[in-house]
Amino acid sequence: MNQLRRENIGKYIREKGAVTVKEVSALFPDVSLMTIHRDLEKLEEEGTIIRTRGGAISATPGTSPTEMKLETRMQTNWKEKREMARKALKLIEPGSAVFLDAGTSSMALAQAIPDMDLNIFTTGPGIALELGKLSVPTVHMCGGTLNRFNQAVSGQSTLQMLEQINIATAFLGVSGYTEDNGFTCGKEDEMLVKSLMMKKAGKKVILMDSSKYGRILPYTFGNVEDADCIVSDGKLPANVQERAEQSGTIIL
Repeated sequence: MNQLRRENIGKYIREKGAVTVKEVSALFPDVSLMTIHRDLEKLEEEGTIIRTRGGAISATPGTSPTEMKLETRMQTNWKEKREMARKALKLIEPGSAVFLDAGTSSMALAQAIPDMDLNIFTTGPGIALELGKLSVPTVHMCGGTLNRFNQAVSGQSTLQMLEQINIATAFLGVSGYTEDNGFTCGKEDEMLVKSLMMKKAGKKVILMDSSKYGRILPYTFGNVEDADCIVSDGKLPANVQERAEQSGTIIL
């Protein structure tokens, strides 16, 4: 019975592409939530699915571990990230120099940017390829060492290049945020790039959906008062909004 249930769950996820745990649980009302989680764990071990925060997505046969991790991140809160991208577009001035980091929120923004006159700098190879579909913007790919997990380049050569560029608006994603620790990320090299942009860019824009609130990663690169604008999914807690108001940081 357990194997049959797991097979049905795997088939359902393959057909849907992405599901929530709540959806899966509704298919088996007589089975406990804990059992559903164990089924999902087993399916992930078998390579059938990839678990995400609050759900799962189908795993394509032959997908590498790096691709699986990227696919998981791309699927998480994707609807919210696309809405955030629409808000962020309002902050881009034609003819200006823009920086996009390598996060999935930046990818959503890259996909939303119209074919307009811009100088766009990015540390994300995937983002550069996405922007390469446009004919008008000039796309600058930063050099550096590739992190296979998040598909970002960083390192001394990255910093040296960005030190010489005047960036009008920098769009920076976050991996976590708490009031005490501020905006955090998981890699030191990544933090150094973000910190440089927080220092140099004319306008610092943080791309942060509410799922990042309460998470703490090792490296801090700024806090609410250091940003000019936070583009959110409209679900940030009241204390973040109050802090932004006090510091003159706009929340969109």
